[in-house]
Amino acid sequence: MPFDKSRIRALCFDIDGTLRDTDDQMAFRLARWLRPFKRLFPNADPLPTARRLIIASEAPGALLLRIPDRLGVNEKLAALGDTLFRMGIIKPEKIFNIIPGVYEMLQALQPLYPMSIVSARGRQNTLAFLEAYNLTQFFVCVATAQTCKHTKPYPDPILWVAEQMELSADACLMIGDTAVDVHAGKAAGAQTVGVLCGFGDEKELLEAGADLILPETTMLPQILSGSHLI
Repeated sequence: MPFDKSRIRALCFDIDGTLRDTDDQMAFRLARWLRPFKRLFPNADPLPTARRLIIASEAPGALLLRIPDRLGVNEKLAALGDTLFRMGIIKPEKIFNIIPGVYEMLQALQPLYPMSIVSARGRQNTLAFLEAYNLTQFFVCVATAQTCKHTKPYPDPILWVAEQMELSADACLMIGDTAVDVHAGKAAGAQTVGVLCGFGDEKELLEAGADLILPETTMLPQILSGSHLI
């Protein structure tokens, strides 16, 4: 079924790689770890190799997200992460940067659509990022790994945010950067947009069933213009 802008009444956003610049930050961090071995890399620069390693790990990493859920320990792991965050073991400075243009994009979309967050991270980490960049104001509700019994790729958190926004899930558009986001959206009956500014690649996102692929999340306003945005 082709992408249908006329169905869209609400937007659901993933965070990592969608609103938050996780991919590049991980590559820079890995490059720092590899720097003692820089002579092994072309032009003595480990960053290109670090980027390739991050990309190569993305599909297996997405699959690993299913394991805690299937074992029934996902909520406990998320709660542990929140505890470590409160204890200062996970430092606030480790919060990744916002993708340039995301704040302005959300400003443009807020008057036109109710919006929500659907994240597989813990509540403390998720809210810390949103509050650090003054993004909380844009969202009706926030679903984290602890909100529902199952998190993405299950449909539960998308069904939950749709209910909070007083809409059916098939009126929602799920925006994310991995097959996990697409699978969750499709399972909930929502349309899905895969973005290439994060962890996923185009082939993976299309195979998962994404209705639309965008190079950047920040292209959403121009793509959605022509429906009820006018």
